[in-house]
Amino acid sequence: QVQLVESGGGLAQAGGSLRLSCAASGRTIRSYPMGWFRQAPGDEREFVAAIRYSGDSTLYADSVKGRFTISRDNAKNTVYLQMNSLKPEDTAIYYCAAAQKPYYSGSLFSTPRMYDYWGQGTQVTVSS
Repeated sequence: QVQLVESGGGLAQAGGSLRLSCAASGRTIRSYPMGWFRQAPGDEREFVAAIRYSGDSTLYADSVKGRFTISRDNAKNTVYLQMNSLKPEDTAIYYCAAAQKPYYSGSLFSTPRMYDYWGQGTQVTVSS
């Protein structure tokens, strides 16, 4: 089993930055593709970004491309989401997720059903 814990959320002003972290325990995630999703009240869970186990391939939603950066430190069993130029529409609960597909090198996943483990989420609120 993999336990994921997100941190780093909070309140930011429009144009500001936040850095989210997702720390894994119970099992190493160094061989798993990882993703970030978000969910605003009344909305479905939305893909934000994904990263290959090796860190050499990433995928972003159009809405965050050029503003957000996903990265990982496999030695620390941690994945990050650097969020810059934040907008009020980025307000949501942010979740990290792990896909139990060791050393998978195909196209990265943008649908929630492809992920096996989820964190509890961290709230991000962006004020205008």
